[in-house]
Amino acid sequence: MSMRALAVTVSTRAASGAYEDRSGPVLAELLREWGCQVDGPRVVPDGEAVLELLREAVADGYDVVVTSGGTGLTPTDRTPEMTRQVVDREVPGIAEAIRGIGTVKTAILSRGLAGLAGDTLIVNLPGSTGGVRDGMSVLGPVLEHAVSQIRGGDHPRVPDGV
Repeated sequence: MSMRALAVTVSTRAASGAYEDRSGPVLAELLREWGCQVDGPRVVPDGEAVLELLREAVADGYDVVVTSGGTGLTPTDRTPEMTRQVVDREVPGIAEAIRGIGTVKTAILSRGLAGLAGDTLIVNLPGSTGGVRDGMSVLGPVLEHAVSQIRGGDHPRVPDGV
Protein backbone atom coordinates (compact mmCIF):
# COMPACT_ATOMS: atom_id res chain seq x y z
CA MET A 1 0.00 0.00 0.00
CA SER A 2 1.26 3.45 -0.88
CA MET A 3 1.32 5.90 2.04
CA ARG A 4 2.28 9.57 1.74
CA ALA A 5 3.86 10.93 4.88
CA LEU A 6 5.16 14.29 5.99
CA ALA A 7 7.91 14.46 8.61
CA VAL A 8 7.88 17.70 10.62
CA THR A 9 10.40 18.99 13.12
CA VAL A 10 9.02 21.54 15.57
CA SER A 11 11.89 23.62 16.92
CA THR A 12 12.21 27.37 17.05
CA ARG A 13 16.00 27.12 17.34
CA ALA A 14 16.41 24.67 14.44
CA ALA A 15 14.02 26.75 12.31
CA SER A 16 16.17 29.83 12.94
CA GLY A 17 19.37 27.97 12.08
CA ALA A 18 20.74 28.10 15.65
CA TYR A 19 21.37 24.36 15.48
CA GLU A 20 20.98 21.43 13.16
CA ASP A 21 17.78 19.39 13.05
CA ARG A 22 18.75 15.91 14.20
CA SER A 23 15.38 14.28 14.89
CA GLY A 24 13.71 15.13 11.56
CA PRO A 25 16.10 13.13 9.37
CA VAL A 26 15.75 10.13 11.72
CA LEU A 27 11.96 10.44 11.55
CA ALA A 28 11.95 10.66 7.74
CA GLU A 29 14.18 7.59 7.43
CA LEU A 30 12.05 5.53 9.82
CA LEU A 31 8.88 6.48 7.95
CA ARG A 32 10.56 5.30 4.73
CA GLU A 33 11.51 2.03 6.41
CA TRP A 34 7.81 1.52 7.24
CA GLY A 35 6.85 1.93 3.58
CA CYS A 36 5.98 5.60 3.31
CA GLN A 37 6.78 8.01 0.53
CA VAL A 38 8.16 10.81 2.68
CA ASP A 39 8.35 14.55 2.26
CA GLY A 40 10.47 16.52 4.68
CA PRO A 41 11.61 16.90 7.25
CA ARG A 42 10.04 20.33 7.23
CA VAL A 43 11.32 22.45 10.11
CA VAL A 44 8.98 24.98 11.71
CA PRO A 45 9.13 27.07 14.89
CA ASP A 46 6.92 26.28 17.87
CA GLY A 47 3.44 27.77 17.93
CA GLU A 48 1.19 29.03 15.14
CA ALA A 49 3.53 27.81 12.37
CA VAL A 50 2.71 24.25 13.45
CA LEU A 51 -1.00 24.91 13.07
CA GLU A 52 -0.52 26.39 9.61
CA LEU A 53 1.65 23.49 8.44
CA LEU A 54 -0.76 20.85 9.78
CA ARG A 55 -3.71 22.50 8.02
CA GLU A 56 -1.68 22.67 4.81
CA ALA A 57 -0.67 19.00 5.09
CA VAL A 58 -4.28 17.90 5.59
CA ALA A 59 -5.38 19.99 2.59
CA ASP A 60 -2.55 18.43 0.54
CA GLY A 61 -3.94 14.95 1.29
CA TYR A 62 -1.11 13.38 3.27
CA ASP A 63 -2.01 10.01 4.77
CA VAL A 64 0.24 10.58 7.78
CA VAL A 65 1.90 13.60 9.38
CA VAL A 66 4.36 12.88 12.18
CA THR A 67 5.80 15.73 14.20
CA SER A 68 8.92 15.68 16.34
CA GLY A 69 9.24 18.23 19.11
CA GLY A 70 7.18 20.78 20.97
CA THR A 71 5.50 18.22 23.23
CA GLY A 72 7.24 18.97 26.52
CA LEU A 73 6.52 21.28 29.44
CA THR A 74 8.34 24.47 28.45
CA PRO A 75 6.18 27.55 27.80
CA THR A 76 6.86 27.38 24.04
CA ASP A 77 6.01 23.66 23.69
CA ARG A 78 2.59 23.98 22.06
CA THR A 79 2.51 21.24 19.41
CA PRO A 80 -0.32 19.29 21.12
CA GLU A 81 -2.42 22.47 21.38
CA MET A 82 -1.88 23.23 17.69
CA THR A 83 -2.63 19.61 16.75
CA ARG A 84 -5.83 19.57 18.81
CA GLN A 85 -7.13 22.50 16.73
CA VAL A 86 -6.77 20.43 13.55
CA VAL A 87 -7.87 16.91 14.52
CA ASP A 88 -11.50 15.82 14.30
CA ARG A 89 -11.08 12.65 16.37
CA GLU A 90 -8.28 11.76 18.77
CA VAL A 91 -6.64 8.33 18.78
CA PRO A 92 -5.41 8.26 22.39
CA GLY A 93 -4.07 4.70 22.30
CA ILE A 94 -1.22 5.73 20.00
CA ALA A 95 -0.03 8.56 22.25
CA GLU A 96 -0.45 6.43 25.38
CA ALA A 97 1.57 3.58 23.87
CA ILE A 98 4.32 5.98 22.78
CA ARG A 99 4.61 7.42 26.28
CA GLY A 100 4.56 3.90 27.72
CA ILE A 101 7.42 2.61 25.58
CA GLY A 102 9.76 5.47 26.44
CA THR A 103 13.22 4.19 27.26
CA VAL A 104 13.90 7.17 29.53
CA LYS A 105 11.84 8.15 32.56
CA THR A 106 11.11 11.62 31.17
CA ALA A 107 9.05 10.06 28.32
CA ILE A 108 5.99 10.41 30.54
CA LEU A 109 6.38 14.20 30.36
CA SER A 110 5.57 14.22 26.64
CA ARG A 111 2.14 15.69 26.02
CA GLY A 112 2.02 14.49 22.41
CA LEU A 113 -1.26 13.35 20.96
CA ALA A 114 -2.52 11.48 17.92
CA GLY A 115 -5.68 11.94 15.93
CA LEU A 116 -7.45 12.14 12.62
CA ALA A 117 -7.93 15.33 10.66
CA GLY A 118 -10.17 14.29 7.82
CA ASP A 119 -8.31 11.38 6.23
CA THR A 120 -4.92 12.33 7.69
CA LEU A 121 -3.41 10.66 10.76
CA ILE A 122 -1.38 13.15 12.80
CA VAL A 123 0.99 11.89 15.50
CA ASN A 124 3.16 14.00 17.84
CA LEU A 125 6.50 12.54 18.94
CA PRO A 126 9.07 13.96 21.36
CA GLY A 127 11.86 16.05 19.87
CA SER A 128 14.84 13.82 20.66
CA THR A 129 16.22 11.21 18.29
CA GLY A 130 15.58 8.59 20.99
CA GLY A 131 11.99 9.78 21.37
CA VAL A 132 11.52 9.53 17.62
CA ARG A 133 12.95 6.00 17.55
CA ASP A 134 10.77 4.92 20.49
CA GLY A 135 7.69 6.52 18.98
CA MET A 136 8.22 4.97 15.57
CA SER A 137 8.75 1.55 17.18
CA VAL A 138 5.13 1.90 18.32
CA LEU A 139 3.65 3.65 15.29
CA GLY A 140 5.50 1.82 12.52
CA PRO A 141 3.96 -1.64 13.02
CA VAL A 142 0.38 -0.27 12.99
CA LEU A 143 0.82 2.41 10.34
CA GLU A 144 -0.30 0.44 7.30
CA HIS A 145 -3.34 -0.95 9.13
CA ALA A 146 -4.26 2.52 10.44
CA VAL A 147 -4.10 4.06 6.96
CA SER A 148 -6.11 1.16 5.56
CA GLN A 149 -8.78 1.73 8.21
CA ILE A 150 -8.87 5.47 7.51
CA ARG A 151 -9.41 4.65 3.82
CA GLY A 152 -12.36 2.44 4.77
CA GLY A 153 -10.60 -0.93 4.95
CA ASP A 154 -11.96 -3.77 7.03
CA HIS A 155 -10.33 -5.35 10.06
CA PRO A 156 -8.31 -8.47 9.29
CA ARG A 157 -10.31 -11.56 10.08
CA VAL A 158 -8.94 -14.08 12.55
CA PRO A 159 -10.30 -17.64 12.29
CA ASP A 160 -12.45 -18.76 15.22
CA GLY A 161 -10.54 -20.60 17.91
CA VAL A 162 -7.22 -18.87 17.23
